[in-house]
Amino acid sequence: MCGINGLVNCGDGETLARMATVQAHRGPDDSGLWDKRFQDGSYIGLGSRRLAVIDLSPDGHMPMCNEDRTVWITYNGEIYNFAELRSELVAKGHCFSSNTDTEVVIHLYEEEGADSVKRLKGMFAFAICDLRSSIPILFLARDHFGVKPFYYFHQKRRLAFASEVKALLEVPGIEPELDPESLHQYLTFLWVPDPKTMFRGIYKLPAGHYAIFRGGELTIRQYWDLTFPEASASFPRSEHDLAEEVRERFSSSVRSQMVGDVPLGAFLSAGLDSSSIVAMMSRATQQPVRTYTITFPKKYRVGENALDDPEVPARLAKRLECENQRIEVEPDVADLLPRLTWHMDEPTADPAIITAYLVCREAHKQSTVLLSGVGGDELFAGYRKHIAHYWAQAYRKAPSIVRSLFEKSLLALPGFRGSSLKGMVRMAKKMARGASLTPMDRFIMDSTYLDTGHKSALYTREMQATLFQSDPAIRHRSSFEHVQHADFLNQMLYLDSKIFMPSLNLAYNDKMSMASSVEVRVPFLDREFAEFVAWNVPPHLKLNGFFGPTTKHIFREAMKDVLPKEVLRQPKAGFAAPVDYWLANDLRPMVDDLLAESQVRSRGLFRPESVRRFVEEHRSGAQDWSMQIWQFLTLEIWMQTFLDGRAKNWMDEYPRQEATA
Repeated sequence: MCGINGLVNCGDGETLARMATVQAHRGPDDSGLWDKRFQDGSYIGLGSRRLAVIDLSPDGHMPMCNEDRTVWITYNGEIYNFAELRSELVAKGHCFSSNTDTEVVIHLYEEEGADSVKRLKGMFAFAICDLRSSIPILFLARDHFGVKPFYYFHQKRRLAFASEVKALLEVPGIEPELDPESLHQYLTFLWVPDPKTMFRGIYKLPAGHYAIFRGGELTIRQYWDLTFPEASASFPRSEHDLAEEVRERFSSSVRSQMVGDVPLGAFLSAGLDSSSIVAMMSRATQQPVRTYTITFPKKYRVGENALDDPEVPARLAKRLECENQRIEVEPDVADLLPRLTWHMDEPTADPAIITAYLVCREAHKQSTVLLSGVGGDELFAGYRKHIAHYWAQAYRKAPSIVRSLFEKSLLALPGFRGSSLKGMVRMAKKMARGASLTPMDRFIMDSTYLDTGHKSALYTREMQATLFQSDPAIRHRSSFEHVQHADFLNQMLYLDSKIFMPSLNLAYNDKMSMASSVEVRVPFLDREFAEFVAWNVPPHLKLNGFFGPTTKHIFREAMKDVLPKEVLRQPKAGFAAPVDYWLANDLRPMVDDLLAESQVRSRGLFRPESVRRFVEEHRSGAQDWSMQIWQFLTLEIWMQTFLDGRAKNWMDEYPRQEATA
């Protein structure tokens, strides 16, 4: 796992070195640069920071080249089928000087060109400079699901790319500017959907795409997409047979991702996905599996039914004879937020970034690689919003006068902060607001945190004129159109896999693990496993039942002889965090300071009285605006960090901060 960067016709060797240095946390084991100035004055440079995982010797130094030095690569990721690809390439006459997967990518590209990415099983983001023709070619690629990040800036003949935005800001001529349309999306969803970023002019290469830069022109092409059968498709296989094959394929994916020359471990919560991974790891090795469980003291857990019970993973770890480390944290969240905002590059209003960072920071002391359950919910339908769709369909059949009275009463309810009812009331209110909408708009509404009315009251007049012509859900709508032939559950899973997962879950898993120099792997996102589930498991075996539906039904059936009933029956939780407690205690002074009237007014984005209304209604208990206040707070910290120039301070302070963490 590494940090990559590169330049074409902008900057120089010193720029390249600064870009690599600011990503040092991604690769503390080695660094390297390669560049070339051509006779016509054009320039290409590649940079790398290496976290050594496979072949720890100096032979894995990057940027790496082929035998005659005509093809160069900077690479981030892991290719799980590299051994079989290497054998195939050796049989064709290719010579290898290392045992790395990086060198396999070089020689496979020599053989198959752009189509080589279709042969790779794993997670990756890389750039190859091909000097074999009269005009140099830069080939850029990102893995199928977008596990690894790839940011770029393109302007005429100039191109810059990196694993993190902060590296691009080291390039002369690339200035940090807020993109108004991205702000509109961020306020809607808590994050900015790919391929845009919050920075004007900086984009992400979409998952499952590659790009070719030649002669100043950038061409982006899709090489893979997750597809689904027609809604009317028949599924002849029995539930028992499907469960058997799901288990075997999942086990194979986990085994394939246990490769490496460094200590390996896994996240372990009370949930089905991480528990299943740990169980399969235990079957695949004779050594006790290292597992890491994060939890909070009891005072944080009041009213937070989304926080896992740490006793459940402890009992499972004992049963599987794992080495389980329970990490009980009481973080200085006011100190952490600015640091993690710098690491995230973009404002990401999900407090799970704190939990993810803390568990990776502790795990780093023993393990360099961790396996994660990200992707299970997107493949097998594990989110509450999947259930909410079917409940809303039934609710719409009630007489309109009954719905009207119910909705009026429901929306008048307080937020129930500090109560186990909080999550249920929040979901019910969302369902009521979207009940009259089409299934597509209802799904979008379920992912919305500030709707049109909220933003209309929030924006200044100038911002309203700028933004209300744009649709923040344009990516969602185009993705729905792409799979309109499929069953609606599969349509929702497609959107989660294409938009929600790469833009949020995978993004913060990468950034928070790399902040601690830890590599996170995701066995659920094995391409062949995902394709099998999409085409062979009928929707009713993903989400089974109605009034008390079972999420991820077929996967639970697959794991019923592997995991105890206690785990199989656990409700969805994940990397939750005690947001209410933090806002009421640790972060209260920060909220009052950073969201003060003078500060909000100076930005020129929002009406100060509207922001204050959110804060006061939340503190009084009239409404649960915890996520919205977290949005405003994260945004202000991001603006101070990147737009006001404090990112430079973080660059200087980072090594010292991490050394004392």
